[in-house]
Amino acid sequence: MLAVLTPPANTARRHVAPGWSLAPAEPTVASEWQAVTGTTIGDELLEWPPDLLALTEVILERSEAYRFALSPPAGAHWPPASLPEWPDAVTDAARQWTAWVDNKDAENKDLAIPGLLAAQWQALRAQAWAPLSDLSDGLDWQLCEALLTLHAIADEACAGLGIALDAAGPDGARYRAHGRELLARTGSLARIPASLIRVLPMAGTPASGSSARVLCRYATVQVPGIEARWLKVHARGLDTRLDAENVNYLLLPWPRHIRAADFRPVAGPLQRLDNDPFGFFEFDPSEQLDLDLADRTLAAARDQAGTVDVVILPESAVEHSEIDGLEALLARHEVTALIAGVREHPAQPGRFPGNWVHIGVSVGGQWMHIRQSKHHRWSLDDAQIRQYHLSGALHPHTRWWEAMEVPRRSVQFVELGDGVTLASLVCEDLAQTDEVASVIRAVGPTIVVTPLLDGPQLTSRWAARYAGVLADDPGSAVLTLTSLGMARRSRPPGHHPSPVVALWKGPRQQAREITLDPGAHGILLSATAGPAVRRSFDGRRPGHDGSEFSGVSAQQIRASSTSSQSASAPAAQSPRPMLTADELTILTSWAEAIAEALAFAPASIEVLGADVQPGARWRDELRICEPSPPLRDAISGMTQTARTALAAGGDLPLDTALLATEDSQPDQPLDRLTRAVLRSALRQRQTRQSGRNRCRRTETSHAA
Repeated sequence: MLAVLTPPANTARRHVAPGWSLAPAEPTVASEWQAVTGTTIGDELLEWPPDLLALTEVILERSEAYRFALSPPAGAHWPPASLPEWPDAVTDAARQWTAWVDNKDAENKDLAIPGLLAAQWQALRAQAWAPLSDLSDGLDWQLCEALLTLHAIADEACAGLGIALDAAGPDGARYRAHGRELLARTGSLARIPASLIRVLPMAGTPASGSSARVLCRYATVQVPGIEARWLKVHARGLDTRLDAENVNYLLLPWPRHIRAADFRPVAGPLQRLDNDPFGFFEFDPSEQLDLDLADRTLAAARDQAGTVDVVILPESAVEHSEIDGLEALLARHEVTALIAGVREHPAQPGRFPGNWVHIGVSVGGQWMHIRQSKHHRWSLDDAQIRQYHLSGALHPHTRWWEAMEVPRRSVQFVELGDGVTLASLVCEDLAQTDEVASVIRAVGPTIVVTPLLDGPQLTSRWAARYAGVLADDPGSAVLTLTSLGMARRSRPPGHHPSPVVALWKGPRQQAREITLDPGAHGILLSATAGPAVRRSFDGRRPGHDGSEFSGVSAQQIRASSTSSQSASAPAAQSPRPMLTADELTILTSWAEAIAEALAFAPASIEVLGADVQPGARWRDELRICEPSPPLRDAISGMTQTARTALAAGGDLPLDTALLATEDSQPDQPLDRLTRAVLRSALRQRQTRQSGRNRCRRTETSHAA
């Protein structure tokens, strides 16, 4: 029976204030948690580490007691002087806890809640009705110690839960598989409804600061208001290795020519005010996407660099109906991903057009589509109309708002493999310090790509300033890209047209302006990706399992004179995906779990296989739906490959399974997709194992 907390009679302190018949009670630890989640503090929180992380962060944040990990009150020490090996104790407790979560339903008497976790939990339970002011002032130091220690253990237990990392070892493979599916289904790692509180993986950590965020390393807690999706779409060429490797981005700053007539007034449903004239405008360029030019530019880029991993186009560069043809072209050139600003005409009269970023990733011969909406309209005032020389199309004495639907706020995080995580913001969204920006700073994606409909990307302009904010904290690389046509139209008084169409700002790097030379059609940007340090400022040792882009180089690309195929040949349609993006995320999550099991605990493959089957109890406990038949078949196919590898014998079942995925090419699209996903997960785990063994050999030789 789980204990339920009731407030002691002597803690219900109420003070009558003038003008109030009865003043509200002072907030306590328990009442604050109940106000956020509608639940009491019970032992069930120990069954799932992200739930405990949510509890401790809510209390530490609202009481501001998190600051005592950075500056303890007078007479106190942090980490606790009573526990001199606190960093190791926290790590060991987290590891034991994940093993307990994995096996809590099994009849294994040797497993129990770790002693440090149990002791600190009891200290919290005993003082759950303490006023928050006692925490804020550091008066109840034992409770502060308990909260900070529980927070650290819970965060450490989230290692590898969202992103498969080296920090994840043989313990907790099932727990991580379940947690990743929960994240894909609900947008949160916690069992608490995401409408109340949301726990997300952290891709990167800030290098400085004094907020509660600096105490986290693997997961972050967010209040409701912003829908967040975490998508795993592992793809060739987009993941890092233990040694630095380049990712090649082909920037196509199109349209190359933009006329004033491409901006035109449109009717809107909002009524105009006599004393505040405004109108709506639409951007609809006459220069359409030139697939032949794209084909020849890609051919030249591949001839120069060997491979192109990602193609990026600016805001509104692609009409929605052109995506399939463009992706079919990219597939012929073995491009892995597309990030393109899309304009979409309204489906019904009287509605505004759509403006969003299309993220397409090719996996197993199929393109997975992810949509990141734009949240903030562009507003053109008199100065900007004159700057872009649009007064012939838009009256300069009217405030012109972009005619676009304003959707619900959401942010898509796309994990591309081995910890490399992408987010995208559209133009004005980069400059807004709203809740979306807060979520992005908390998660810390490896790179933020921002398509723009803007002037030149000079370091003196607004985009560079806001890119610098994200590059400093949390340390994301930021790439902005506008069209050559808009860069040329931007001619403020006293300035000449500038060919600077892109800007790169990486962590601890100077902002770099990227120009398009005369006669060039694109820019090949090679970004060097490599490992990064994860830090938490609560006394734990730094981790070395992050990823970041550490450098960038640019080459001008001039389209080749001949196309790769006949210009008259019809563009092939991209095959329709067999799974949704959420289902692909779940499939990839199980591939990671299978790879971990083959590397660390092969005997657990059978247990993982049982968890996939319909009616598995753990899904009911997490309140998530059963997988669709295609998804269930795909996961079962991966577990069967792992079983076959184990049956073959040998000391390296992971290598055997990897060979099996490389030796055969299934005929069915779903089988090809499944094989590609599993192969990617196995390769990444094999690379980590090789790197870890090299590090151990180096440490041994140094010690000798």
